[in-house]
Amino acid sequence: MALTTDGRILLAANNAEDPPFATLFTANGDNPKSNVSIITKITVDPSILPSGPNGCGTGVACGLSLEQPAWDPTTKRYFNSIPIIANNPAGCNYGQLTGPITCQGGVLVIDPTTLSKPTAVLGAFNPTTNTGVIPLNGCAPNGATVGPNANILLGCTPRNVPSDKILLVINAVTKVQTPIANTTGADEVWFNEGDGRYYCGCSANNQPPAGPVLSVVDAGTNGLIETIPVSSSSHSVAADSQKNRIFVPQVAPSSVVAGGDSTSNGAAICGTNDGCIAVYQSGVKKHGDGDHDGDDEDHDQQAAN
Repeated sequence: MALTTDGRILLAANNAEDPPFATLFTANGDNPKSNVSIITKITVDPSILPSGPNGCGTGVACGLSLEQPAWDPTTKRYFNSIPIIANNPAGCNYGQLTGPITCQGGVLVIDPTTLSKPTAVLGAFNPTTNTGVIPLNGCAPNGATVGPNANILLGCTPRNVPSDKILLVINAVTKVQTPIANTTGADEVWFNEGDGRYYCGCSANNQPPAGPVLSVVDAGTNGLIETIPVSSSSHSVAADSQKNRIFVPQVAPSSVVAGGDSTSNGAAICGTNDGCIAVYQSGVKKHGDGDHDGDDEDHDQQAAN
């Protein structure tokens, strides 16, 4: 889900439906009384996002979905990640054929001011209206977060398309796409205004040294700063922009919980087999935002059970 800056419009994506859809709501902003209501149910043209009957079997959506949306205040548009779209490139396999998935993803650009009817179907990108689906280069994204200068980091992952090797930044104004090399495998991504960095829950990272990592990217240069090993299911991340602390859930080992950590990273970070929230301290301050607590300055990492 994503809110507009004033908190009055909400977009929620239902990724697992067939076909997947997004719903635009009125939201409360700062009003003390709830006035939430549905504005429009949004789907994508089936020629771009095929649903079950298109060669994948009845009731099967070929693994296609809508994932994390983000609100860009510069263009006043939502940018909603789409992991896989048809014909990107032409003739690719989105699941209608046997073999590995070869279709890359897209991002759906939504102008909430133009939507008032109960349903809406959006198609290929229209530069005149600045809406519709933009095909992406080498990126099948789950996550999306808005950084500085109307840049949006998209969390590409080989879990959607095996050939993915990058993260990708797209500029909301120019639509220029900038790859970030040497890391991939994102689910959730986050921009921390406090230190001017993107943080990526790259649990499916396949770039050397391969393995689940928290990836740290300079949002000013779009360059990878470092990768930090984490548990194999650490796909979520959030940051406190005032204290510049980054929070990354670590799952318990697979010997303790089904589908748990298959590495030794989580237990090493947590100090137990119970799972925890790893808390990382960024030593960088951007434009004087927020002060760190003095007793935390010497610690690179903390872990709280």
